[in-house]
Amino acid sequence: MEFRHLGRSGLVISELVYGNWITHGGQVEEDAAIACVRAALDEGITTFDTADTYARGAAEEVLGRALKGERRDGIEIFTKTYWPMGGGKNDRGLSAKHVKEAIDNSLRRLQTDRVELLQAHRYDHETPLEETMQAFADIVHAGKAHYIGVSEWTADQIRRAHALAQDLKIQLVSSQPQYSILWRVIEEEVVPACEELGIGQIVWSPLAGGTLTGKYRPGQPAPEGSRAADPKYGRFVENWMNDDVLERVQRLGPIAEEVGLTTAQLSLAWVLQHSNVSAAIIGASRPEQLKENVKAIGVKLDADVMAKIDELFEPVALTDPTLTKSPKPRV
Repeated sequence: MEFRHLGRSGLVISELVYGNWITHGGQVEEDAAIACVRAALDEGITTFDTADTYARGAAEEVLGRALKGERRDGIEIFTKTYWPMGGGKNDRGLSAKHVKEAIDNSLRRLQTDRVELLQAHRYDHETPLEETMQAFADIVHAGKAHYIGVSEWTADQIRRAHALAQDLKIQLVSSQPQYSILWRVIEEEVVPACEELGIGQIVWSPLAGGTLTGKYRPGQPAPEGSRAADPKYGRFVENWMNDDVLERVQRLGPIAEEVGLTTAQLSLAWVLQHSNVSAAIIGASRPEQLKENVKAIGVKLDADVMAKIDELFEPVALTDPTLTKSPKPRV
């Protein structure tokens, strides 16, 4: 495993972050989930990302049990809040009430006294940003989180939040957007703003929900047991399930073979090649998947390989009408 600073902060994290959206408390049984966490630790991953909304708290609980007994100062735990956690009128959003109650509930589920990073899972248009940032500051100053971050915020929203964070003497160090060969919308505005402000990207879905493994083939049904074939989770990859995209992914295979990688490993290496990316979040339903993904670590793709990938995918990622809407906002 290799490690990077999170943005321009002093916090060092693993280049691959283990994330447990969908899998823990949902797609896989707890024994399998814990086995994946143990495999992640064995492969040198020290950073773990979750959220209170994942399986309505169950994912945090599973992660807390899986990490119990680990040396706490040797790992980094990230969580997020914003999405509804109950039927009450204040059980959602980024109000001071919800944010402060959410962090206490997350710490209880995770069986820890602090997280390294607390993230706003989306921007709250119904709460003054000043209120949210003051609540984050109170949490940091109370020692319940060391740093704060955001997820899927625009460049303007990030700039405003960063200015407030500086006034409140806390560190906004990260942005967690979707980013992959197939989804590159952050490159135009978010990345330049974050580079200027010293904020690093912790990207989710670097394999486009498994599409960039090459397992989905044009003109063929999704493999049994895959995410696309799952009636509950298939909607998260529906943007990519068209023959044009899938044919291009198949053409990525020979490029990967040239550099001795699988399609998935090449796709992860491509993400990590970008300087504003501090880490890429990966999930797994089986330990073997983790063992394969970590082989992308340390790979340096030369300019010719990067150009081939850009030539093959940029028109799809930026102009294909089926990809102009953001995937379902449940991450």
